Amino acid sequence: MKGITVDGESSVVQHKFAVVYAPKRSRGRFSENCVFIMDSELDAIEEADVEKHLFAAKVIGPSKSSEGQRIYYLDDWIDTRINDQSISDK
Repeated sequence: MKGITVDGESSVVQHKFAVVYAPKRSRGRFSENCVFIMDSELDAIEEADVEKHLFAAKVIGPSKSSEGQRIYYLDDWIDTRINDQSISDK
């Protein structure tokens, strides 16, 4: 995501692989309760379930929003088969 800087020497905000619950994939940030951190990119892809709106992604976070909630920012959707399917569904 543009505008998010990750400090390589800090362990607070990091790039992570995750499964994200996203009924609408147009959002760029997600509440912590919608993000399920995975150990690897492959784990995220295996746990994704399009029918349940669970998508494999690379996220940045956690970060604290202005409302005081912990959020993750979308860096990229990592399963291109899901990206291709969602584009053809439009």
